[in-house]
Amino acid sequence: MKHARYTQRGPVPQDVIEAVEFDLPALAPGQALVEVLAAPINPSDVLTLTGEYGSLPPLPAVGGNEGVGRVAAVADDVAGLSPGQTVLLPVGCGTWATHLVAEARALVPLPEGADPQQLAMLTVNPPTARLLLSDIVDLEPGDWVIQNAANSAVGGYLVQLARARGLRTVNVVRREGAVADVEALGANVVLVDGDDLAARVTEATGGAKVTLGIDAVGGMATERMAQALAPGGTLVNYGAMGGEPCAISPGSLIFRGITLRGFWLAHWFKVTDAATRNALFAELVGLIAKGQLKARVQETYGIDRIKDAVKAAAAGERSGKVMILPNG
Repeated sequence: MKHARYTQRGPVPQDVIEAVEFDLPALAPGQALVEVLAAPINPSDVLTLTGEYGSLPPLPAVGGNEGVGRVAAVADDVAGLSPGQTVLLPVGCGTWATHLVAEARALVPLPEGADPQQLAMLTVNPPTARLLLSDIVDLEPGDWVIQNAANSAVGGYLVQLARARGLRTVNVVRREGAVADVEALGANVVLVDGDDLAARVTEATGGAKVTLGIDAVGGMATERMAQALAPGGTLVNYGAMGGEPCAISPGSLIFRGITLRGFWLAHWFKVTDAATRNALFAELVGLIAKGQLKARVQETYGIDRIKDAVKAAAAGERSGKVMILPNG
């Protein structure tokens, strides 16, 4: 058995992590042994390795915040869970591993026959996209939403979920080469970011009122999004892919009445009751199982190539998610 372990954090994420052998303890009451089938590398995983994420586990730690596995064994007292079942792994349990032990009650059974790589990406990005569309402002079918980083994993899910709800999207990317991929997901408008973004949004939407902006980049990209919103619109930031704090002008805040707020999925999990969380996951699992919600996987790596995988995930201009398949 192997897992991807790190004992320190540093500016080059692939330098601090390595695949090492380990032994699992015997199962305690209420526990299950799980063989990990697939686990993605998210931007938050990379930031955790560099020490820049908002919540950091104590060291030493095993990488990986989400994934899917197959139950290999259960303790004698465990009911309702059997070897061979596909399960969603608990958030933050160290999923970059060939095997792990988890509390059986924390494992969520998943439909059989669905793509495990798609299910492995369920916990972080799909709920983020869904909540950004439903919990920030009230939207009706036909309304316009603008987002940047539209070729990211969250961006791709957001396009698909918005289309299913009858919403129309303006999708901003940072390079021309990303346009076609976003269009293929069903985007209404795809634009390359630039100083004249607001004018091009007005032209592309026929002057429609855009009340919600979704920002994952920060820096001056935040202000460009604010300028594209209708007066009184809301701009929500959930990331800083540009590496800079959000920049927004007094003109946008004061004279145009733009509201800037933040969203962090980890906080939502903390303050939301279990029934609401479970209902959200059930909705998303159903869409993924039917093939109606998906994300592109750029490349897969075995656990022994964890350094290469993290390096690839940290690089720019990717066209999909980097996925760890710990057991090949």
